[in-house]
Amino acid sequence: MSKARAFSDMPLPLFACDAAEATAPEKLPSYIRDHRTRLRSRFLHGGAAAMPDYELLELVLFRAIPRRDVKPLAHALLSQFGDFNGVISAPLERLTALSGIGEAVAVELKIVEAAAHRLARARVLRRQVLSSWDALLDYCHTTMAHAEIEQFRVFYLDRKNILIADEEQARGTVDHVPVYPREVVKRALQLNASALILAHNHPSGDPTPSAADIDMTRQLQTAAEALGLALHDHIVIGKSAEVSFRSAGYL
Repeated sequence: MSKARAFSDMPLPLFACDAAEATAPEKLPSYIRDHRTRLRSRFLHGGAAAMPDYELLELVLFRAIPRRDVKPLAHALLSQFGDFNGVISAPLERLTALSGIGEAVAVELKIVEAAAHRLARARVLRRQVLSSWDALLDYCHTTMAHAEIEQFRVFYLDRKNILIADEEQARGTVDHVPVYPREVVKRALQLNASALILAHNHPSGDPTPSAADIDMTRQLQTAAEALGLALHDHIVIGKSAEVSFRSAGYL
């Protein structure tokens, strides 16, 4: 019985920084400790909707920087990258170029980004696309809206319009991405897909399709139809809006 009492009832920390904060609270200034406690409590009771971007960002930074006031860094990140989504989606090299951002902070931010992508993807994969169209658009915005180069994705669907695969086919530059219709339809046949949805982003923020976008889509539609594949739509993702080729009359 005496040995049993030696064990602590405190939960084990998930990361080393938590262990440091838990085992040596006297090293943490009271104003920082109290501020962190208040923010965590507000998040637990009110959720993310109750917090502005800078406070949500502070919660992420707490784990990577256990001994310092992170509010100035949160504001600096938002000033540099615009909003919470822009911060977590920022390229690693741009994050680490900012003063005060080391490997620990960059890793925490990239973990949050990866979790957001996984969650958004889980809401559309293996689901009927027409009944989860808004979730598909949310996924496209989550993964592509803040990218600084063009990305081209293909969603492959079966005969029941269930999404069976989501693949990034190519990455390009700030205003161009190479797309090879033959490779897209070849992959569709490998997956035994019956239909496709295309998506790519415009880093400029304006989702208006370019002449090259329209020409490429028509080439891909011709290649797909020759093999009995349907091209349901091509979505161009901007910073805060998207354009559907189907809705705009291009398909």
